[in-house]
Amino acid sequence: MPKREFLLLLKKENQFGKINKMAETKDILTKYKNIALVGASKDLNKTSTKVMKYLQNYGYKVYPVNPKIIGQLIHGERVYGKVSEIDGLVDIVNVFRPSDEAVEIVSDAIKINAKVLWLQLNIKNSEAKKIANENNIIYIEDKCTKIEFEKHFN
Repeated sequence: MPKREFLLLLKKENQFGKINKMAETKDILTKYKNIALVGASKDLNKTSTKVMKYLQNYGYKVYPVNPKIIGQLIHGERVYGKVSEIDGLVDIVNVFRPSDEAVEIVSDAIKINAKVLWLQLNIKNSEAKKIANENNIIYIEDKCTKIEFEKHFN
């Protein structure tokens, strides 16, 4: 295969991958409605708090997770210390914590049979990705749930 054809093929595959990733986030947000939001904050100006409220407004059940404020309420929901302590169904573990905490968080996601580990903007962790993939958990990194929802549904 000539080099030019090969490069065009790679470009098409790359575009196809991007299209699939976009469809995947839409499918995830359509199918899964129960979210553990790790890194929730009582500060109404924090992104995590704004995203939580936004998702609630669109019918998602959001469980806030923050070990520093266990038992307190954020947007009417009781705060949990860890994902594995949540007493309800969790489909998506949405992470608003530094990248180096993702491995511990994916371990908790495995314990509760979560379907998706979703790392917010600027959060990536190759080890967490490997662990998620080995445990059949969909891994999304460096994407905002709110932005993805707006892109697909508004």
